Amino acid sequence: MRLNQPSGWRAAPAAAILLLAGLLQAWSLAWPFDAIWPRGEPVAGLQILSLAVLLPLLHRAGSARAACWRGWVFATAWLAATFWWLFVSMHTYGGLPAPLAVAGVLALAGALALYYALAAACYWRWRHAGPGWRLLVFVALWTLAELARGTLFTGFPWGAGGYAQVDALAVLAPWVGVYGMGAVAAALAVLAAQPWSRPHARPARPAARLLACLWLGALVLLCWPAVTQRGSELVQDWTEPAGRLPVVLLQGNIPQDEKFQPGSGVPLALSWYRQQASAALARADIRLVVAPETAIPLLPQQLSPEWWQPLLQAVEQGQAALTLGLPLGDLEQGYTNSALSWRPGAREPLRYDKQHLVPFGEFIPTGFRWFTDLMQIPLGDFNRGAMVQPTLDWAGQRIAPNICYEDLFGEELARGFADPARAPTVLLNLSNIAWFGDTVAIDQHRQISRLRALELQRPMLRATNTGATVAIDHRGRVSHELPRLTRAVLEAEVEGRVGLTPYARWAGRFGLWPLALLCVFALLVAWRRGGLSRP
Repeated sequence: MRLNQPSGWRAAPAAAILLLAGLLQAWSLAWPFDAIWPRGEPVAGLQILSLAVLLPLLHRAGSARAACWRGWVFATAWLAATFWWLFVSMHTYGGLPAPLAVAGVLALAGALALYYALAAACYWRWRHAGPGWRLLVFVALWTLAELARGTLFTGFPWGAGGYAQVDALAVLAPWVGVYGMGAVAAALAVLAAQPWSRPHARPARPAARLLACLWLGALVLLCWPAVTQRGSELVQDWTEPAGRLPVVLLQGNIPQDEKFQPGSGVPLALSWYRQQASAALARADIRLVVAPETAIPLLPQQLSPEWWQPLLQAVEQGQAALTLGLPLGDLEQGYTNSALSWRPGAREPLRYDKQHLVPFGEFIPTGFRWFTDLMQIPLGDFNRGAMVQPTLDWAGQRIAPNICYEDLFGEELARGFADPARAPTVLLNLSNIAWFGDTVAIDQHRQISRLRALELQRPMLRATNTGATVAIDHRGRVSHELPRLTRAVLEAEVEGRVGLTPYARWAGRFGLWPLALLCVFALLVAWRRGGLSRP
């Protein structure tokens, strides 16, 4: 029996290995356990190892169709294990029946996995090419699949492989961004899998293969921390200091199932956030006070002037700006997920409207209203803001807000850097991850924000409802952080930055097109010179 044409009894173990490898890929983004590795931290070597396990199984598939299936199983397991916490928002807080919520998560993962299935099928046709061509083809195809997932149909890039490399390959972030880092990790995986991916090699004995696998796993998992610990120290500074900004970040920890309830969450939010914001605004050593996404769970016109007056008076009499997350709009004009910023001496607040909305949570895709009608999520259909909006110019800084899901799209944040003279000096994220409970979603979003800080070399401030409320410096290092699921106030000071990274320059002008075209060019060269395997 030929090794690259497994029969049924070999297909089942292959599927089990693919499922396990997909789990490892998901866990590498933010380790979910309190053992072996620090919880919530990325495990760079595990992400490379999982791809190194996938590659030999693609080589040994009996056909392009079989390789497509294997790629789909791997990616479905990876993505479902990455954003399984969507079940919490749909079932626990949205009221969707558990079977439908599970089906929804699996359907989303399975649909997004099709990009990787296609990449796996195409890669199989190059399986007999030389090692260099195989490396080039796999990296290009896998990166194109990542780019497609992150951009098509509004994009859903949560869990991209490059986030596992936020420490280990930090030096590359200002050059190529998260997708470029993922491409480098894919190349390392091809090199690691090379001994098991030679199509004409005689299969090793089972004991020898087991020892080789153990050796590879030990090498990747044990040696990589020595690199990751120094990753941020090796990052080249492309930017320069632009002054210090002392801030207060508010974390209300309002339970999501009470957040919009008039008798519990709403009065708690109105009382606590106004009290804490007013106290911070009265301090002479603070320049910015921030409350998270929808910290105020009501429209401004639903609040009495008596509620607003003490808060706005504290802004006018103090030396700090105030940024509040709240919904805006009306029934006729529609609603937006927004942030308002007040500054001393300014007549009107600066308004920021969220531009990149979450499918099903903030806008309803065509043909899916029946699905959202099954859930009980308030404020689920918003209007979009403009792609580039004015910064909050205050205390010598240009502060660029973004709301929750938006900081997954580094190429969109980079558009604000197209004009270097008006580029932000500080990034500010307002989030509410309470929709997903006490899950790894909090940790994953923390790593996402760290990578945005690295790509653009700007400090990132995160004010959230339940976590992670943090201050991140321009090298992606967390300098201040609140414990998750606590009601507390974080005092921090960050250093604004001016200047542009290479990534900010090319992504700010051209988006992700340069990387996509480079991958297409690599495939064209491989097509002409590398040769295709016979079907």
